[in-house]
Amino acid sequence: MVVITRFTVSLGGEDAFVARAEAAVEAMARRPGFRGSRIGRAADDPQLWTVVTEWEGPGAYRRALSNFDVRVAAVPLLSEARNEPSAFEVVARRDAADEQAGAGGGAPGSGGSAV
Repeated sequence: MVVITRFTVSLGGEDAFVARAEAAVEAMARRPGFRGSRIGRAADDPQLWTVVTEWEGPGAYRRALSNFDVRVAAVPLLSEARNEPSAFEVVARRDAADEQAGAGGGAPGSGGSAV
C-alpha cells in the first residue's frame, strides 16, 4: 500500500514543513509494516509538496495511525493535507532491481510486474 499525501506549503514555510514531515515520518517508521518514505516538492509548483509512505497493507497503516506517538507527531500534519484520497493499493510494481536482474511479469503487487 502506498499513501500519497499532498500539501500546499506557503513560500517561506518550507523548512518548517520539512521538519514536521520528517518528525511525522520518524514516528511512523517505528511502527510495524512501515516500508519507506519520501518527502518531495513539485518541480513545477514550489508550494505543492507530498509525503509518500509505503506500508505492508492497509491494516499496518491504520494501526500505525492509531499509535499514540504517531497521533502526536503525524495527525496534526495530516490534518493540513489536501482533502483528497491518499491511500492506494499497489496493483503493479517494477523496481530498478527488477530491471537489473532481468525480471518481469508476475502477479500484480508481486514485485515484478510492469506498470
